[in-house]
Amino acid sequence: VFGPMAFFAGSTGVIYRQFSVTIIAAMLLSVLVALILTPVLCASLLKPVQKGHEAAEQGIWFLRPFFRWFDHLFFSARKTYLSFVGHSLAKRFRYVVVFLVIVGAMGFLFLRMPTAYLPDEDQGILLTQAMLPANSTLEQTKAVLREVEDYFMTQETNAVEAAFTISGIGMAGRGQNVGMAFAKLKDWDLRDRPELKVGPVAQRAMMRLSQLRNAMVFVFSPPAVIELGQGKGFDLQLLDQGGLGHAKLMEARNMLLGMAAQSKVVTKVRPMGQEDVPEYRIDVDWDRAGALGVPISSIHNTISAAFGSAYVNDFMQGGRIKRVYAQADAPYRMLPHDLEKLYVRNHVGKMVPYSSFATGRWTSGSPRLERFNGFPSINIMGEPAPGCSSGEAMQEMENLIKQLPQGIGYDWTGLSYQERQAGGQSAPLYAFSIFVIFLCLAALYESWPIPISILLALPLGAIGGVIASSLRGLPNDVYFQIGLLTTLGLTTKNAILIVQFAKARVEDGMGLVEATLEGARLRLRPIVMTSLAFGFGVLPLALASGAGAGAQRAIGTAVVGGVVTSTFLVTLFAPLFY
Repeated sequence: VFGPMAFFAGSTGVIYRQFSVTIIAAMLLSVLVALILTPVLCASLLKPVQKGHEAAEQGIWFLRPFFRWFDHLFFSARKTYLSFVGHSLAKRFRYVVVFLVIVGAMGFLFLRMPTAYLPDEDQGILLTQAMLPANSTLEQTKAVLREVEDYFMTQETNAVEAAFTISGIGMAGRGQNVGMAFAKLKDWDLRDRPELKVGPVAQRAMMRLSQLRNAMVFVFSPPAVIELGQGKGFDLQLLDQGGLGHAKLMEARNMLLGMAAQSKVVTKVRPMGQEDVPEYRIDVDWDRAGALGVPISSIHNTISAAFGSAYVNDFMQGGRIKRVYAQADAPYRMLPHDLEKLYVRNHVGKMVPYSSFATGRWTSGSPRLERFNGFPSINIMGEPAPGCSSGEAMQEMENLIKQLPQGIGYDWTGLSYQERQAGGQSAPLYAFSIFVIFLCLAALYESWPIPISILLALPLGAIGGVIASSLRGLPNDVYFQIGLLTTLGLTTKNAILIVQFAKARVEDGMGLVEATLEGARLRLRPIVMTSLAFGFGVLPLALASGAGAGAQRAIGTAVVGGVVTSTFLVTLFAPLFY
């Protein structure tokens, strides 16, 4: 079951590979223990039961009443179970219809599960992005960030341990009007109440800081994998695939943000770029400049040195080498009409006024031009609304983008790209794992029908994982897929225990129905024992809290649900399939 997982590519394959290698290594070791050490331990520790005595009469005397009570309960349950098995063998058509209904319900529930890549994790960190209007000063940005820091340190003292801010730089780029803040939450043991977890803290902070009138502030937690994006939720690139121009792309972005603000599926939808800022554009009359004998390089170098600076030379002072930069003095490079004070040397050595071949005008443009796969792009991030998954949020954004003008496209990046990739890999993963199981069983039994009878039991275990995860509101993510594969292996094991014993009895000359009932009767106890051991072993994962609890709950819930249905349903239907 876990072998094919080790060969998947991408970041999803890295996660699969850890589970695959670990479980396969543990299984190989358990085989060696079962074949070599267990027989020796049985011969050394177990004691024979005298003829005519029950096993419950052996052992420590004060435990014998419990053993007798347990055996009486188990034998009664087994008798009831065998009556159900006998009824299923007698009324085969009815139970086949019930099986088909279960399979249909499993498929229906599975397709209705919301999709995601990884579950959200409380990593003890909150990120805050602040964006002020264009041309806001650094002092105004610092004032907004002081309010952010003050909120965390005064209103969230039970959850936040420390906070600090950075002005002039943020996830949206560099500029005087952007900034960011980091809030470090207290240890998980100190945040033992639900309202102190990262999600509720971020929600309260967003409600309070979104009321700031002079800035857009977004509070969010980092993604489950820090290297795959800047925040949890979805990561979208809005593309100008039709060559419409920057103005049309910004117009489409604003339309998308407006529609997303009215949606009940997505929240905290924010652009990760900067707003257009006023720019002073210089238009050079190249024909007139050529007539005046002014080279293009001189035109560029003059304005670059005057308003920017230019490296000239080095000089020695006090035994140290220092660089010399040329630049117009501050009072002469502050306003647009300062261009009229510039002169450019032409090819005959005369100085030509800059205003004689160039004019200026005010316009606006992006301070940071972005490309994605060769197209002009704008990065947009957001999160699913409470009660929704990232897969539903991505589908909602795709539906909204379809309403934008023709020529505007999109692509997914970061965690969203990995989620799309993982969703496309799940079907081949399940199919290949089932195919490997079939080949192994066919080689083991040297038969085609027997492996098919075992594989028919797989939906009976999978439906438990789907129901349990759906009841807890968990999505179909990478960890759910791992838990479901584990359930498939457990389901196969339960079916094999019955089929193997029944097949041996048939080979000894017993009738098919009698052998099947005998196999069901004798193998019920090991099936219940291994299922209980496995179920209680993963129960702490399903009930986990604290660091890494999201991944643990996703795996544990799927496996516990699968253990329940594979125990109750497989033991009933596996004899019928055989």
